[in-house]
Amino acid sequence: MTAATMPRMQLRLTPRGHLWLEEAVDAPTLDDKVAARLAETFGRGIGYGLLQLGAGEIGQSLPPAFIWWRDFAVRYVEAVCLYGSGGAGEKSSPAALATIAPPAEAELATLVLTAPMMPGAEYLTVDILRKLWADLGTAFTASFAAAGTDLQAFLKTLNPAWNLIGRVHFNLAENRRDPERPFAFLATYTTRLSAQARAQHVPLGQALREYAGAANRDKLLSLLMPVQRAAEHVSWLKAMVDAGEIFHPLRWSPTEATRLLDSVPDLESAGVVVRLPAHWRAGRPSRPQVTATVGSRPPSGTGLDALLDFRMDVTLEGEPLTAEEMASLLAGTETLVLLRGQWVEVDRPRLDRTMRRFKEVQNLAEQEGLTFAEAMRLLAGTEATGDDESAAAADWAHITAGAWLTETLRALRSPDGAGVDPGPALKGRLRPYQRAGVEWLHLLSGLGLGACLADDMGLGKTIQVLALLLIQKRTRAAPKPSLLVAPASLLANWAAEIERFAPELNARIVHPSAMAAEDLKQVTVEGLSGLDLVITSYGSLLRLPVLGQTPWHFVVLDEAQAIKNPNAKQTRAAKALKAEARIALTGTPVENHLGDLWSIFDFINPGLLGSVKEFGRYTKALAERPHNPYGPLRDLVRPYILRRMKTDKTVIADLPDKTELKALCPLSRKQAALYAETVTDLVRALQDADGIRRKGTVLATLMRLKQICNHPSQWLNDGKWAEADSGKWARLREIAEVVAARQEKMLVFTQFSEMTAPLAAYLGGIFGRSGLLLHGDTAVKNRKALVQTFQEDETVPFFVLSLKAGGSGLTLTAASHVVHFDRWWNPAVENQATDRAFRIGQKNNVLVHKFVCQGTVEEKIDALIEAKKGLSEDLLAGGDEINLTEMKDEELLRMVALDLRSVMVE
Repeated sequence: MTAATMPRMQLRLTPRGHLWLEEAVDAPTLDDKVAARLAETFGRGIGYGLLQLGAGEIGQSLPPAFIWWRDFAVRYVEAVCLYGSGGAGEKSSPAALATIAPPAEAELATLVLTAPMMPGAEYLTVDILRKLWADLGTAFTASFAAAGTDLQAFLKTLNPAWNLIGRVHFNLAENRRDPERPFAFLATYTTRLSAQARAQHVPLGQALREYAGAANRDKLLSLLMPVQRAAEHVSWLKAMVDAGEIFHPLRWSPTEATRLLDSVPDLESAGVVVRLPAHWRAGRPSRPQVTATVGSRPPSGTGLDALLDFRMDVTLEGEPLTAEEMASLLAGTETLVLLRGQWVEVDRPRLDRTMRRFKEVQNLAEQEGLTFAEAMRLLAGTEATGDDESAAAADWAHITAGAWLTETLRALRSPDGAGVDPGPALKGRLRPYQRAGVEWLHLLSGLGLGACLADDMGLGKTIQVLALLLIQKRTRAAPKPSLLVAPASLLANWAAEIERFAPELNARIVHPSAMAAEDLKQVTVEGLSGLDLVITSYGSLLRLPVLGQTPWHFVVLDEAQAIKNPNAKQTRAAKALKAEARIALTGTPVENHLGDLWSIFDFINPGLLGSVKEFGRYTKALAERPHNPYGPLRDLVRPYILRRMKTDKTVIADLPDKTELKALCPLSRKQAALYAETVTDLVRALQDADGIRRKGTVLATLMRLKQICNHPSQWLNDGKWAEADSGKWARLREIAEVVAARQEKMLVFTQFSEMTAPLAAYLGGIFGRSGLLLHGDTAVKNRKALVQTFQEDETVPFFVLSLKAGGSGLTLTAASHVVHFDRWWNPAVENQATDRAFRIGQKNNVLVHKFVCQGTVEEKIDALIEAKKGLSEDLLAGGDEINLTEMKDEELLRMVALDLRSVMVE
């Protein structure tokens, strides 16, 4: 089976702490037999799947996320082995095994911090790990009880590597009284657990006496199985086993002790536990380290090319070694050397290579300077080249940030917002986390470095950018203009937010929706120089060369996932823009794979992650590391990404429970043509209409216009429902893709029952799973079951409801997004529908998306709803209900008139 045909599987953690195994196009490949076993066991339940990972897939080559979950499950199986090693012939009952406690909170917290990048990693908590530990226990005890055998035999059916009589330990200790043979070796095995759940050891030789006789032969063989397995790969151990020396205490020389150290991976993979002197940190003797300090002083220059200082030393336990000590270490032949009263492990070739590499860096820094990008790669433990030698040398080298760089990184990683103030020019209040975000952007841009503001949807990326622009306008004497690039459908949103929060910014939309074609042709570099902000679309970067010729202060990309494809023309155009600093805004910095992250970083900080080929080799090498493989990459990119989530308690406490957003939607050409035709028909109809007839004509026209704004197929009844025909369809996709990526749920309300089925079919294609729908024809007796399914079934991602049927009386707090696909004239009805999710029992913030087709009657009705003061009395009737049928002809036609420049976006 080739890699192309191997199953692609991933493990996904849901917001409720369930772990699902699923197929995904961009997931890593699995061996087909492994995939089949995992599919079968995860199909039985999460605990059974984890048990198969931990007990059945030992030694298998797996992707990083599977390895991490396997390591978690192994902890449980190891605890079972230790708990169940009470003695030969003793059966451990399922009830007894069910009482095994999970690891300590500190260990679980460390596991959470070292989790690899995987779908749902942001939901991982200590409590969820405890719950999954309990699921493991339930699956294990149920399987054990069903097997009807003893613990030893049961675990053997899962994998022969699990030995139930006891675990063999190879113990190495220092023996300072014997200078010729300064180490002692003893093989032991565990017989039981103490009251403190610690394994108690007896010499392995005692097993020969305890299991003497033919009746105990199988038990003795079982005990020695890990040793026999290890001896197949470790020649010195085979000789010891053949000679019977493994059963006796031995005095060892440094060379013999080194053999054990070098064989630790083979021994542990065979099931032998290696115990080294307790004062050896991380299970190894101390090592001399080549250390360096980078960035002690402020750099010369800005950006990734800023030059920093670099100083090298060789240390032991943090203390510099003298030249004589270094010469002594390098001149010897033994791997273990007694230095300063302690045993030191020396890999002379590697130590020498590392010293020479650091010396070259120091010479470069002294002669030419070390760039900020090079310093960050060194500091993160990688040079983004995929060089295996660099990764291996990291164990023998340590680079720390100097005083200036330490303080800079602290400010970047933990901004507090104390140092920024856009002043009264910002017509709004920055929340604490937003103020911190502005400070972070200000600090990075001041250093000439790029930034990726990756806040979750609804946390206010827009106002943070506007505040930054206002600060720049106030503090720079003659600022260059900045450029904002956004999807065409969001240009009007930005204009509205500028008018609301930063009206002092001199901003211009350079796009066909806001400027005539002739005016666009006349745009020049000089003409843009007097502006604070130029706003355009990704498509316009290709059509307007002047944008690439203009020197910008900032270039800001909104919805920056638009450049995730490095080969796309618009990606190349965006990366070719000239700017002093670059900012990417996105709620999904990694949509499908790490290549997305590389492309964004290639825009904000070109070269930091190397070339695309270098990055590919580097991430492939990282994925092969057994523990916390992506730690170096996280360290490298962390200063340049600011990510806050709605689920973060420090953010939730500062946010309102409900945030309402206007989703401004363009019209397609087909929609615009049908809309204009309808308005023309209305003009003719009003000439002959009066009284009831006039009111009926107006209502019918308004309904027709709303249907066209939704989708032409709703009015034409042609059954096509093409995505390209509706601006709302496209906007719904943008929102739904983010909701799907976050594994959240959404409600979609429409006043038209005939829209529910097409919406449900369209959303099903986006989410990859079916949702639910409810309208007036849904039997009342079935509605309770639909609500219960939506509330309890995590696989149901959305619920489409007609406003009248589902807008009241239901509790749908599983949803954290509410979409009003078409607007009701009465805002109270909309609010009531929103309250299906925003009510008692809701644990998450609710984002409300109100769809409005710009340049149409929907936008004007929205303005009337939002700004009721100043309206003529004949526009309002019955409280908040807006009555358009009583308008005069002239007012009505102004209300439904089509603004062609703003409705269509290409």
